[in-house]
Amino acid sequence: MNVVPDTSVVVDGRVSTAIADGKFEGATVSVPEAVVAELEAQANDGIDAGWDGLSELGRLAELAEEGTIALEYVGERPTAIERGSAAEGEIDAVIRDLAEELEATFVTSDVVQAEVAKAKGLDVEYVSPDVREVGRLAIEEYFDSETMSVHLKTDAVPMAKRGALGEMQYVEIADDPLPESTMEEYAREVVDGAREISGGFIELSEPGMKIVQFRDYRIAIARPPFSDGIEITAVKPIARTDIDDYEHAEELKGRLLERQRGVLISGAPGAGKSTFAQSVARYLNDNDYAVKTMEKPRDLQVGPEITQYTELGGRMEKTADALLMVRPDYTIYDEVRKTSDFRVFADMRLAGVGMIGVVHATRPIDALQRLVGRVELGMIPQVVDTVVFVEAGEVETVYDVRTEVKVPAGLTEEDLARPVILVTDFRTGEPAYEIYTFNRQVVTVPLTEEDDRESGVDRIARGEVEREIRSIARGPVDVEIVGGNKAIVYVDESDISTVIGKGGGRITDVENRLGIDIDVRTHEENPGHDSGSGGTGGSAGRIVTPEITSRHVVVPVEGEPGETVEIQAAGEYLFTATVSRGGEIQVSRGSAIADELERAIDRKKPITVVPS
Repeated sequence: MNVVPDTSVVVDGRVSTAIADGKFEGATVSVPEAVVAELEAQANDGIDAGWDGLSELGRLAELAEEGTIALEYVGERPTAIERGSAAEGEIDAVIRDLAEELEATFVTSDVVQAEVAKAKGLDVEYVSPDVREVGRLAIEEYFDSETMSVHLKTDAVPMAKRGALGEMQYVEIADDPLPESTMEEYAREVVDGAREISGGFIELSEPGMKIVQFRDYRIAIARPPFSDGIEITAVKPIARTDIDDYEHAEELKGRLLERQRGVLISGAPGAGKSTFAQSVARYLNDNDYAVKTMEKPRDLQVGPEITQYTELGGRMEKTADALLMVRPDYTIYDEVRKTSDFRVFADMRLAGVGMIGVVHATRPIDALQRLVGRVELGMIPQVVDTVVFVEAGEVETVYDVRTEVKVPAGLTEEDLARPVILVTDFRTGEPAYEIYTFNRQVVTVPLTEEDDRESGVDRIARGEVEREIRSIARGPVDVEIVGGNKAIVYVDESDISTVIGKGGGRITDVENRLGIDIDVRTHEENPGHDSGSGGTGGSAGRIVTPEITSRHVVVPVEGEPGETVEIQAAGEYLFTATVSRGGEIQVSRGSAIADELERAIDRKKPITVVPS
């Protein structure tokens, strides 16, 4: 008897099992080189099926040595073109042709292969895929009722995050490090179990990384060279909450049901954001809203009535397009991190879908500020009208976000009226922040500060006044902002007439451009003036090397995105700017600021970044 197995039945390990059962005992097993090539490619890519198949070939070799079967390898290795067309069935065709040529029994656990082979007139032995009863995973023994995640790595002591929400501790949960053999066994059991259990699937399979869903467990398996050793991280939700468990639930429930909204659920890692998002999803579903999720990887624990979507074709933009055809009332987007995520979130919201995004943020306002620069400022309240901040498993802050045309807080001139984003505490109705454009820059102004620190708008106003006066005066310049619409400028006595101009015309032009009243005085009239200082000299900061590209002058900044900093040249103020998400400041070439910065660079002046 001559037997030709295909890749599916070798991976399944069913050839050696059939031989052990006496079915193919004494047969000649002819393994196509095409099968070996497929298994080798899969193993090189870190795919477990490849290793499973190679292990089966090893078992067949042992059976041949024992004389139970005869083993041979037949055919040619597939060409690059054939390997590239494997998905279209080219490799399968090569294997079938060999079976036909050898007049052998073709053995497969692939139902499509079996039907095609039968249609071709081959003698086919179809073996149903091996399905076993899957019980508990070995790694489940590391979990208890307070364990959120287990962290295992080769040659390291097992660790776990345990405790109540907001009070998690990273602790050792065993005495001895795990050997590589045990980690291999754990990893194989997880992957095999996910394939075989109805409640399991492989979320992501890349060389060196697999993400698996096994019942309630989300398990990530990393391997070299992606990681420096086999690492398994298993996460299980330990808290299932209802929206009624949270403070001010009634107000939140009414707000969510009033109309489809744009909501950002924010908080630090481990604060309970996803747990709250899950409770919102269940609440909306129970109130007859069609709810879907967008996740990569899928991590939220929701009921089967809520479909969980991941990236389509590797892009969330395609998932969004598909969801617009599905027409959900609300979509939970977990996690919104990259610029592309915020844009997809905004596009779906502006298309009329209720959107709830989960965002990492250490302060409630930070979640909203992450939209700045990614979404046109005036559109932000249409994209997000509610911000929920979660801390230690509790809803700490809820913000209402809306737009109003008004004079910003601290400014009084009517011609300064502009669209302002009002961020209001939902519970108290008290204004918390205003966000608006001031002299071409986006300013976030806190309205509840209890100290006398200079506000963001004051810093920018001071910088703009200082820049204007420095372009006129020859000596050092100091600026003090008094209120929101008045500044005192201190210059050398010799610069007074130059700054004011004939009949006050020059300073009036500056006032009209900036919308600020300016009082010009000498340095000696400045209460904080040090006669021996010789001028302002600038603040301490970090010297950087800007890069000049065809379109921008790029200043590298070691700061948090959204942080406000001053740029100085040789201690002299140039401008104030906000750090981008990429950790830099870009100034468009051709602008007055860029020209001033380039002149300073050409003159070899040290460029300094100073925190505001």
